[in-house]
Amino acid sequence: MNLGIDLGSRKAKFALVQEGRVIRLADHDTVPFYKRYGRLEGEELVLDLAASGLFSTEELEGATVVVTGYGRNTLSLRGARVVSEIRAHVAGALAQTGLDDFTLLDMGGQDTKVALVRGGKLADFVMNDKCAASSGRYLENMAAILEVSLDELSSHWRDPVPLDATCGIFGESELIGQILRGYPMERLCAGVNQTLVKRVLPMLRRFPSETVVLTGGVAHNRALVRLLEDATGRALVVPEHPQHNGAIGCAVIRDQGPGTRDR
Repeated sequence: MNLGIDLGSRKAKFALVQEGRVIRLADHDTVPFYKRYGRLEGEELVLDLAASGLFSTEELEGATVVVTGYGRNTLSLRGARVVSEIRAHVAGALAQTGLDDFTLLDMGGQDTKVALVRGGKLADFVMNDKCAASSGRYLENMAAILEVSLDELSSHWRDPVPLDATCGIFGESELIGQILRGYPMERLCAGVNQTLVKRVLPMLRRFPSETVVLTGGVAHNRALVRLLEDATGRALVVPEHPQHNGAIGCAVIRDQGPGTRDR
């Protein structure tokens, strides 16, 4: 039994996998999870997974734990092997899709990763982790300004209002300006989604492929999927569990023993 953990900036995701089959998926808001079930002992993070109630004692006993995610370069999880985010997400995409050649676009809460996969192996990758303007946090902020749910935001892609600011903060001001000009909510939502597409296109163009695999919580945005397909002209594949992709990837990576840090 393998337990994969992806400690994301917004959500902590968990995947219990046995012989390549997903047994259970779970998630928890990151900050409350750390506060309730985590503690720092020296340089190591200790998580009380049993107390969290996410998994039974039987499931946790003897499970090999592999972890990735936010803070992995500064923290070691006691009793776990730590792997890089990009390796975990590529492994998850390979396991979930069965594809060997594709471009992976992972859009998380605070960063975006694009990886080129050839012959089932990572060939190259690029990350944008300096600004949240191309991540799920941008969508959350814009939905709050528009006073709509993320589900409502994700349902609009037609006739987007132009939004050109490249910074998340300036983007908020620009959106407010367009609201004051009287544009309908549907076009404003479409404009927000279109802006996110424009920000990730330069990263995708670096690694052209016939197929793009979209993972991360942003993959649940239906409008983004539609706009990306239109903008790239490529087939877009969304795995069954896009938000848990990193956790699944951790769980299917061959174990090399607890405490082994992957560079």
